Amino acid sequence: MAETLTPTALTLKDIAREAGVSLATVDRVLHNRPGVRPDTVRRVKAAIERNSFQPHVAAAELARGRARRFAFVMPSGPNPFMQQIEAYLGEMAAWLVARRLSVETVATDVFDASALAASLEALSGDCDGVAVVALDHPGVRAAINDLVDAGTKVVTLVSDVPSSRRHHYVGIDNIAAGRTAGALVGRLVGQRSGKVAIVAGSQGLRDHAERIFGFNQVMATEFPDLSVLPVLEGRDEDDRSEQLLGQLLGSHADIVGLYNVGAGTQGVAKALSQAGRDKQVVFVGHDVTALTRRLLLQGVMDAAISQSPGHEARAAVRVLLALARGEPILREQEKIRIDIVMRDNLP
Repeated sequence: MAETLTPTALTLKDIAREAGVSLATVDRVLHNRPGVRPDTVRRVKAAIERNSFQPHVAAAELARGRARRFAFVMPSGPNPFMQQIEAYLGEMAAWLVARRLSVETVATDVFDASALAASLEALSGDCDGVAVVALDHPGVRAAINDLVDAGTKVVTLVSDVPSSRRHHYVGIDNIAAGRTAGALVGRLVGQRSGKVAIVAGSQGLRDHAERIFGFNQVMATEFPDLSVLPVLEGRDEDDRSEQLLGQLLGSHADIVGLYNVGAGTQGVAKALSQAGRDKQVVFVGHDVTALTRRLLLQGVMDAAISQSPGHEARAAVRVLLALARGEPILREQEKIRIDIVMRDNLP
């Protein structure tokens, strides 16, 4: 189901009202005319910045006579991090309107290559730009290439398909993220020897596959006393992840570390708790959400590899807009950082 953001456009009157000044004063500030006190200038500029209001951009977009349409193809199901990205898209309402943009979200099963490809194919000729959380699969690659050939700008979001002709990838370096997780698990386990479990959504998702690759690199080269068990694929679902990890914990009493590569975090934590090992197994996962925050505070989870959902939402829209306008992409601005979050530095 698609949801289109169609907020009301801001005007100079709105900026004047928020800053508590006259329309003429706002006009003077915008055109750097004299006669306005410095504190008033600061107040007007603060109101403009808060609302991402750029009248010259709005006027240029208005002259086009047509709004641009972007679609975000996102995973269906309760993935907290993906829901955060969608929420930040909603918060960009004023920024989008000022540029005559509309953004819709399309929910689909990104673990099903046929379903994801069909969702992409349905957007052909309907959108100026598409951002997609992509499965690295030949059918999905072909659907992306068809969109590009039809003139649609395409960026991959969070999970990449580098062999496609997508224009840009917005997300973290996932191999580095996996290596970071491996270093954390290995160091926090300390002198103990034993086994390490990995729970992923799907190894068909490139971000998950790359994280696992980076994690295994570090385990093999730096922590030879830790044996990594075969990857469990929970499809980012709580119930499935809980069931699979519960069975694994029952079969291996010597599991000392756990890397949760994607979502399904609640199920992973529940399996640890039910096995009575939530304070014994070093648990590293991804993203700061309401759930991971609570698990970190409780000491169930030891660390989260974090990326900013707000930055990813904004970067994807900015990149699509730059591509649509034929403008350069500010690559340093759009680079997504990796952060390590523990109980003691929770934001």
